[in-house]
Amino acid sequence: MIIRRLAGLVLALSASQAWAADTLRCGSQLISVGDRSSEVLQKCGEPVSRDLLGYKRSADRREEFQVEEWTYGPNGGMYQYLRFEGNRLKQITSKRGN
Repeated sequence: MIIRRLAGLVLALSASQAWAADTLRCGSQLISVGDRSSEVLQKCGEPVSRDLLGYKRSADRREEFQVEEWTYGPNGGMYQYLRFEGNRLKQITSKRGN
């Protein structure tokens, strides 16, 4: 009984928060973490919005690169947020719309 309640609580919490994935389907195409922004644009089309989040320095602090977030959706009530660092896809996050 306690295990069922705990499992239900975990499911409820995870359903209400954003979740990250390594791949995303755009029509019949798949994009993955590590893809170039030009590949994502070709497969998924123009995003609903593009937000410049700032700049990030490389680990050796010799280079600085742009950090950008693209938003797609809603698709089935879900929004997809793609984070690019230096024109490479670093993170895919999905969240149910309001």
